[in-house]
Amino acid sequence: MDWHSAPSLATSQDMSEFDFLSGIDDVPPTPILIAPQPVLREVTRDVRPEDIAFIRDQLPGMFSAMYKAPGIGLAAPQVGLGMRFALVDVAEEDAPREPMLLINPEIISDSDQLASREEGCLSLPNQYAEVVRPESIRVRYRNLAGETIERDASGLLATCIQHEMDHLDGILFVDHLSTLKRNMIMRRLAKEQKLRRH
Repeated sequence: MDWHSAPSLATSQDMSEFDFLSGIDDVPPTPILIAPQPVLREVTRDVRPEDIAFIRDQLPGMFSAMYKAPGIGLAAPQVGLGMRFALVDVAEEDAPREPMLLINPEIISDSDQLASREEGCLSLPNQYAEVVRPESIRVRYRNLAGETIERDASGLLATCIQHEMDHLDGILFVDHLSTLKRNMIMRRLAKEQKLRRH
């Protein structure tokens, strides 16, 4: 997708995109969908320039939901939006926030070195498992201004970005597990959700 005839390459995210975060504690959180909601299995479409105003309006509620959960990432399908964007913030709980908005992200390179980390998901509450992914990646994405950003990520940030990008393709972290482990987690989730409704 071309937003500009010669898109600029930015080295970092413009933090003015997140001015609304100063009052985020007072923003009602957008409801997060729980598996097996069908939209969580759909492949999202690319964000278009005409979507930006709508996305800007969604961000306060989405960031509020992510921070209050609490979580370190949230993808558009998790709030019922079939668009290719996701939020990430892996800052420590007591540290200054480090929000990222990744629009139409793509991984342009990844390391041969793999790492196993325990992952969870706001759409599969209280379910965790070890997942193996590349330890480091280089990701290209757009910001709200349409600028192209390329960023190197490693460790937890790389894991989180890959996890959220999976959501954009209808993939859940349990899909990286054996069939036995995946089925066990999904059965446990269904049982817990049923108990919560009663």
